Amino acid sequence: QVQLVESGGGLVQAGDSLRLSCAASGRTNNMGWFRQAPGKEREFVAAISWSGFSTSYADSVKGRFTISRDNVKNTMALQMNSLKPEDTAVYYCAAGLAKIGVVVSQDYRYWGQGTQVTVSS
Repeated sequence: QVQLVESGGGLVQAGDSLRLSCAASGRTNNMGWFRQAPGKEREFVAAISWSGFSTSYADSVKGRFTISRDNVKNTMALQMNSLKPEDTAVYYCAAGLAKIGVVVSQDYRYWGQGTQVTVSS
């Protein structure tokens, strides 16, 4: 069983940056970030392979967000730049069982509790 804890959310203005972190209680394989805005379904944001060499991004965040991981510290991060009001959501960290590649679906075994990101216009 792996526990995931997100941090780094907050209230920012449009154009600002935020860095989300996800701390895992143990070793993880593939990981990802998802988000859920009010009244909407949870959606894929970014994913990273166990090695960190493979990444994938939703079109809506490509070029603005960067996913990374540190397998020594068992952490993952999401650097979010040029934030927009439509990025407002609860952001979730997820960890899966795939040892290679990235997973863009919601087929992840472990999920964090989420951290709120609010971007004002």
